[in-house]
Amino acid sequence: MSERVEQLRKRKEEALHAGSERSVERQHAKGKMLARERIEYLLDEGSFHELDMLARHRAHDSGVTERPYTDGVITGWGEIDGRKVFVFSQDFTVLGGSLGEVFAEKIQKVMDLALQTGVPVIGLNDGAGARIQEGVVALDSYGGIFYRNVQASGVTPQISVVLGPCAGGAVYSPAMTDFIFMVKGSSHMFITGPDVVKTVTGEEVTLEELGGASSHSSKSGVATFVGEDEQQVLDDVRFLMSFLPSNNLEDPPFFEPTDDPNRRCPELLDVLPDSSSLPYDMKAVIQAVVDDGDFFEYFPHWAQSIVCGFSRIAGQVVGIVGNQPAFYAGVLDIESSSKAARFVRTCDAFNIPLITFVDVPGFLPGVDQEYGGIIRHGAKLLYAYCEATVPRIQIVTRKAYGGAYVVMNSKAIGADLAFAWPSAELAVMGPQGAVEVIYRRELAEAADPVARRDELVDEYTERFANPYIAAERGFVDDVIDPADTRVKLVAGLEMLRSKREELPKRKHGNVPL
Repeated sequence: MSERVEQLRKRKEEALHAGSERSVERQHAKGKMLARERIEYLLDEGSFHELDMLARHRAHDSGVTERPYTDGVITGWGEIDGRKVFVFSQDFTVLGGSLGEVFAEKIQKVMDLALQTGVPVIGLNDGAGARIQEGVVALDSYGGIFYRNVQASGVTPQISVVLGPCAGGAVYSPAMTDFIFMVKGSSHMFITGPDVVKTVTGEEVTLEELGGASSHSSKSGVATFVGEDEQQVLDDVRFLMSFLPSNNLEDPPFFEPTDDPNRRCPELLDVLPDSSSLPYDMKAVIQAVVDDGDFFEYFPHWAQSIVCGFSRIAGQVVGIVGNQPAFYAGVLDIESSSKAARFVRTCDAFNIPLITFVDVPGFLPGVDQEYGGIIRHGAKLLYAYCEATVPRIQIVTRKAYGGAYVVMNSKAIGADLAFAWPSAELAVMGPQGAVEVIYRRELAEAADPVARRDELVDEYTERFANPYIAAERGFVDDVIDPADTRVKLVAGLEMLRSKREELPKRKHGNVPL
């Protein structure tokens, strides 16, 4: 037996060092960690249990003569802050991290186990895509992964961490997961590379411009979070996990709060500028009311006219959505609607209550927006809120105009509680536009149209651009002192903790994609 144990030890030692010294040196020279180093950094110390360590490809006729153990991907389970997670880490030092049949089977195995046990999956991606030598077998193997991504969607959290190249069909698995992390300068995602783009379209573009972290985090809306280096990204993955439940049947982790639940926020009395046409930072409002000012922003560099992210209030995880007056006056456009809709659906899937701060002048007008489908994209956010069954609280801080107000989690579409600050303006449109429509003839006949317009605007503002008509009708549950916002949220969330709501039985709704 001792001889056999020694043979086992040697095989496992080979598996631990499956990549050549040259490949390892090249990986480190690029400032990148090895696949096993990433797992060790991400997981709690000593918690990793590897699966399929001795797996090797069986494509004997493919022309790939070397058959290293692990086949280019390391899989298993471990813990983050004592909570179980499954993980796979692609190894660029072994066959370029390319995906073949066995490689895919290893990933599929941990995905199946994760779904069966109700545990999140974290994929560390750093590979050259499909293993060309295995041909259609590799393509079919991708399909098996994609299918499992969809089966697990909304059941267990799926996190993709792109730490190197991710091209062609390989991008679709991360695209179907809940969150994508990228590293500046070393992560790249694209369907076709710069050379193919130039050949087909004549466009010249660099690798970084086409598929780098900056492009995908600010232009395409693909990368949810971006870090300066791999360590920061992996730290952020651990932080994100602190907001997520292990599956859709569990509540998010609760941490005993260090911030007084009864704390008032007098600083909010001064956050709004004197003129309603001037901007302010909605993140200042958010940070004032949440525990210890901690706010983990979702897509911070994309669609910045709306702010989304995770936080805690009295120790309870919440998802926060807020219009951002500091960018394009906080309007809803194609990108901000899509961003917020995705976030709302993610929170609803994983039992995270939603807090919505409203200061929205409307939807962005323009030919480009209409031709781009603002009606369809705006409907995504409306649909997401209407479908959400988690506790939902709305706070109207200032402007709440037209259909955009309705879309932003109003009582009419199912908000459990709606509060307004005294500065709230709930109306079909802003005073200036309303006066132009209602009093068009009178203004045309007035001796001094400008002076008369100013009078009418003041009258309209006094009569309609306030929260009290809405309060009279019950469209907002209370008009509150801004300093009491945190206290009201704490009380509302506690009251809604036992909320139960079921949607009509159906195969699935038809989201306006």
